[in-house]
Amino acid sequence: MRHNGTEKPSQRVLMELAEKSRNGLEFAKRTILAEKIQDVKLRDALEYYLSTWNDITHPGLFATAYEAVGGDVRDAVSAQAALAMIAAAFDIHDDIIDKSILKHAEQTVFGRFGGEIALLLGDAFLVGGFSLFFTSIEKLGKERAAILGVMKQALYEFGNAHALELKLKKTVDAKPEECLEIIKMKAASIEGDMRIGAMIAGGTKKEIDALAKYGRILGTLAMLREEFVDVFDIEELHQRSSSEYMPLPILCALQDSRSARIGIQKIIEKGITRKSIDALIEAVFKTKTVGELKDYMQELVTEASRLTIMVRNKEAAQQLRSYIASTLEDL
Repeated sequence: MRHNGTEKPSQRVLMELAEKSRNGLEFAKRTILAEKIQDVKLRDALEYYLSTWNDITHPGLFATAYEAVGGDVRDAVSAQAALAMIAAAFDIHDDIIDKSILKHAEQTVFGRFGGEIALLLGDAFLVGGFSLFFTSIEKLGKERAAILGVMKQALYEFGNAHALELKLKKTVDAKPEECLEIIKMKAASIEGDMRIGAMIAGGTKKEIDALAKYGRILGTLAMLREEFVDVFDIEELHQRSSSEYMPLPILCALQDSRSARIGIQKIIEKGITRKSIDALIEAVFKTKTVGELKDYMQELVTEASRLTIMVRNKEAAQQLRSYIASTLEDL
């Protein structure tokens, strides 16, 4: 794949993940569309979701891990598709929990069709995804039980993270360390994608463990990056202040000096507007605590980069290093 010189590293990463995800996503779409969904509204909701569904994270990282240990992901398209479908189910259900009407300027299924239809559609993806996954690993013999165990553990930890997160919603005193721990737990889903990819491809224990640890770190860094991005998004700030908790950099900044905390609290209490958001950004990003959070992210990047030397496919190892480095772009 060729890229022109003006593209940012993160753009190249997204293009690579999109390319790795294409076959799996197409397979997933064909699979779910083949289901006999008779209710017109539910069918409309499915087609609406598929029209904007472009999850390149889960199928893309599964493919990267599969290739990193010497496999050809074209041999595991059904497993890749299944993981994408399961991730879609959690995505739809998460919008119900968060009451998210919009996402990336588009209506969610919950926002357009309501909670009942969203719940049923999420269930359809979940059942279809698990059924496809079981079929895809049917011939793996004794490895099958271990792979299913990994999936179970990853999804339970991911679910527990969301349950813990519910306690922090609409609270003004959410602690940064609590939020960070929840983010790390959510990263279990990415760890699971990569561990499963390496296991199905027949990686060594050393390779599988390295890719799993890498996945946990990458998932953590990707979500931390989103926390930083949300500080710049006024609509997202309004959403989070009304029904969730403020982005982690703001929570960290509120743990800084008394003067910094008072200044930030005044901006928030007056209401975040187009005019005041610049002052909020400046106040947050000059604090020592936010600088320490960035330092922590850099440490994670270094740790993950070291793990890439454990895999046999050197091209995939280089891709893994570029993925991890992109999480710090423009921060």
